[in-house]
Amino acid sequence: MALLSVMRQWYYRDEISIREIARRTGLSRNTVRKYLASDVVEPQYPKRKGRGKLDEYANTLTSWLHRESQRKLKQRLSVKQLFYNLVQLDYTGSYDRVAVFARDWRGHQQEASRVASRGTYVPLIFAPGEAFQFDWSEDWVVIEGQNTKLQIAQFKLSHSRAFFLKPIL
Repeated sequence: MALLSVMRQWYYRDEISIREIARRTGLSRNTVRKYLASDVVEPQYPKRKGRGKLDEYANTLTSWLHRESQRKLKQRLSVKQLFYNLVQLDYTGSYDRVAVFARDWRGHQQEASRVASRGTYVPLIFAPGEAFQFDWSEDWVVIEGQNTKLQIAQFKLSHSRAFFLKPIL
């Protein structure tokens, strides 16, 4: 969309030739001429009409992705390994198609989980002194010109959200 408005600006306001616009954008002169003559705001590309090579393996790949999502992270097969498994089933398409399919599938799963949990809110309420959070960190500071390792104990009270830091040299 931005490219079309820039092309129109160059042609109508800056009076740059179609040949020069084509050179700058890398588009053909016919394409530049077509976009300048039409009122197109954003180019539309036709949908794919034929079936893809992955279409007949979509159900298999979906079941594999679902199975892998249930496994522990270290035990999951990568998308590349799933692609090689599809090749063993006579899939002749590219790895990129499988990767795009897997990415889209994961996106739909994440969206479905967000929709399912939307509106669910469980407030955490703690009585005074009931709970706190603790963390430990290390950092380097310069004290009197010397680098010193500083260890810090961090406490945060769950009821009041007040915090306490205790540096240990």
